[in-house]
Amino acid sequence: MHWGAELWDQFDNIEKHTQWGIDFFEKYTKFVKERLDIEQSYAKQLRNLVKKYGPKRSSKDEEPRFSYCHSFFQVLNELNDYAGQREVVAEEIGHRVYGELVRYTHDLKMERKTHLQEGRKAQQYLDMCWKQMDNSKKKFERECKETEKAQISFEKLDSDHNATKADVEKAKQQLNLRTHMADDSKNEYAAQLQTFNSEQQKHFQFIMPQIFKNLQDMDERRIVKLSECYRGFAEAERRVVPIINKCLEGMISAAKSVDDRKDSLIVVESFKSGFEPPGDFPFEDFSQNIYRTVSDGSLSANKQEMRGDQKYTTGKSKGKLWLFGKKNKGAISEDFSHLPPEQRRKKLQQRIDELNKEYQKEIDQRDALNKMKDVYERNPQMGDSGSLHPKISETMSNIDRLRYEIQKNEAWIGEVEKTCGRGDRRLSGGAAFERPVETNHHGTPGRESPDGSYTDDPSQEQKAHHKYPEPRRSVEFDDEFEDDEPLPAIGHCKSLYPFDGQNEGTLSMNEGEVLYVIEEDKGDGWTRARKQNGQEGYVPTSYVDITLERNSKGAVTYI
Repeated sequence: MHWGAELWDQFDNIEKHTQWGIDFFEKYTKFVKERLDIEQSYAKQLRNLVKKYGPKRSSKDEEPRFSYCHSFFQVLNELNDYAGQREVVAEEIGHRVYGELVRYTHDLKMERKTHLQEGRKAQQYLDMCWKQMDNSKKKFERECKETEKAQISFEKLDSDHNATKADVEKAKQQLNLRTHMADDSKNEYAAQLQTFNSEQQKHFQFIMPQIFKNLQDMDERRIVKLSECYRGFAEAERRVVPIINKCLEGMISAAKSVDDRKDSLIVVESFKSGFEPPGDFPFEDFSQNIYRTVSDGSLSANKQEMRGDQKYTTGKSKGKLWLFGKKNKGAISEDFSHLPPEQRRKKLQQRIDELNKEYQKEIDQRDALNKMKDVYERNPQMGDSGSLHPKISETMSNIDRLRYEIQKNEAWIGEVEKTCGRGDRRLSGGAAFERPVETNHHGTPGRESPDGSYTDDPSQEQKAHHKYPEPRRSVEFDDEFEDDEPLPAIGHCKSLYPFDGQNEGTLSMNEGEVLYVIEEDKGDGWTRARKQNGQEGYVPTSYVDITLERNSKGAVTYI
């Protein structure tokens, strides 16, 4: 159903409707902008919350040795990653939805303005033709009336016996003149009428229907674009659902890592004095004039020295929350099973359509070859029918192959429709949906780059184990390694991945190697460490599992 055929006389209403459609488009654009601001504000507030309650280097009243402290900090790390995913959603909405809406709104306005101008010009031209026709009609009417008056005057004079011959002749000439002018006006009116009818037919059957069709196409594209934006809005949320689930699983794992017995043991080890309980006081008999002998169970006899330096061990759980690394991308299969159900159905339907076209071409070619064969058999002089057998056989083989392919793809699309019918909304195995969450201190480089900024680029994740940006450099960088006295160790770390340390100031390490930590990460993604042989340098923080020890005096004896 087309607007040009059904709404040929509704130009003003179509103009109002298209304007309303653009107003709605702008309204939805404002909605997306406000939702984008909410996502950005939510992510910012979450990051500020994590920063506010995160561990402070200068804090001495907290003891992050207990498992519940470590679990809380792990929850904060997962919450920080969750905030990063909200930033991803905001970025996706901003680039793929909001930006597209703003651009498309401008294009719609310009296109609508062009079509309406064409319609108004056509209407003005038709109005001009009508005015010309109407003027010629009124002129013809006036001339006819004047002719009638001239005829009446002539007849009156002609019947009047008192009228002179000159008056009668003059009235006759006037009648002839008026009659001639009326004929000219009549011809002009007929020509103008024919022109107007032609232009009117052209206007309502060709020009305006085409303009209405353009406006209809524009309005339908606007509706389709809204549908795509709705879908893109949901896709932006759905892409981060697997990673958000990993964040929530990390929080649950952190909660499970709380060990009350271990924390109680840490309290015992932290505050145990090492003294033996005091023994019984001896009975002192003052009735005897003898010196009191100290009982074997006296306090002085049983008093023992304190044991050696107590070690304050941390209760950090080293259990990994999940396997690190990205799942391998599944190869693109013939049945498109690597795609989501709806995308898979579209791909299969597209392939079926293409196969049907090829199948129809082969059928037509087979029919043509059979007709040609019949012609050759009836007229041998036109050609040899046997020469067509190989081509006919090849065509039949192609027809069988295409029929099999169509049936196979129809079976696959039937499976997809059954799956959609059950309401299966499971995500596909695409790389964008399979990427697990990485935390900052648990394994492979996470969703934060070495400079602390957020990134969701899959290429960074693939290259994370082979390349790392240069560590921070300062004027005093080289002087830090020229101190006569080495810095004291504040903990130790274990390498999770090998690092070549090709850049100046970095320290190479092998997987599983244990190093001393002499300077914590200052927020740039690098930790200063020292090997057993005394070699110092910077290593990526996300490549090591760090255990810090409070009140360390320069050596970690349990490495």
